[in-house]
Amino acid sequence: MTHQPCRESGVLVINKTVGMTSHDVCAAVKRHFRVAKAGHVGTLDPLATGVLPVCVNEATKLVQFLMHQDKEYRCTMELGVTTDTHDREGAVIARCTDIPEDPALIQRTLMALRGDRWQIPPMFSALKQNGIPLYRLARSGATVQRQPRRISIKEIDVIAIEVPHVVFRVVCSAGTYVRTLCHEIGDLLGCGAHMVALERVRNGSFHIKRAVSCEELFALPRSEALSRYLIPMPAALYGMPEITVCDSVARKLQSGAPVTRGDIGDLQVPPCATGQQVKVLSRTGQLIGIVTPLPDGAQECMPAWKTIRVFASREECGSARRIYQ
Repeated sequence: MTHQPCRESGVLVINKTVGMTSHDVCAAVKRHFRVAKAGHVGTLDPLATGVLPVCVNEATKLVQFLMHQDKEYRCTMELGVTTDTHDREGAVIARCTDIPEDPALIQRTLMALRGDRWQIPPMFSALKQNGIPLYRLARSGATVQRQPRRISIKEIDVIAIEVPHVVFRVVCSAGTYVRTLCHEIGDLLGCGAHMVALERVRNGSFHIKRAVSCEELFALPRSEALSRYLIPMPAALYGMPEITVCDSVARKLQSGAPVTRGDIGDLQVPPCATGQQVKVLSRTGQLIGIVTPLPDGAQECMPAWKTIRVFASREECGSARRIYQ
């Protein structure tokens, strides 16, 4: 029997397996559920496993709000071997037999990386130079100058040491290359290092404990799979302040008309810092927009907020029952 196209919207938290690209996962989800659109939040290399949120249909508009959240990884690196890609799939460019075995030294070296710092992206990455992915340039033997990125290492701790392998946990800002972090640790220890395994344990509020593999997901009847694993759009924006509006305000927001202070005077507006984003829900709990409240004004005809994004209510997944928190 041929399934009808899926018109529900939300986020599937996929537990990606080794070998698949992030694009492969989106294509598989799109094909299996016959959704119009699918987009992932945060790219995982084929070597990496773990949490890959996939937004489907109208929820693809959420990617811009989810992609900058912190990530948590469990990484295994091998000391004494340096590769050109900073992971086990690259060519070996240096070896060292003088590998430190002092756990305290290794822990101190990792701890020294905590805080805000600059990181130069690796040549073997999907970043583009003049429209060309760096990895294509690297494969042709070219090396180009890359602009350092400001990253933040929030937490980093050694989990296990079995020389030459070290397993560690790291919580970092979006845009951090963990395989390059391994390369930097190897430089600091004086022996070189590369990444041999990587699991993303958490991507923002999406945790591996709630993730499902494509194999498990696709084995279920489609309605059950979506009911069990499709996170509704409002719940996917976990932690973002929210406001529920009446039908007339909802229509104004979705039509592009300015929402004034008089329109929302009787509503419970959450306290927000300047520039903070707020999700706007309809009376039925559907996500209809994301806005930024404007400074208080004396006149009721003044705009109440700046609209960042509007969502089509007919695409909202009203049947998904699983609330993610």
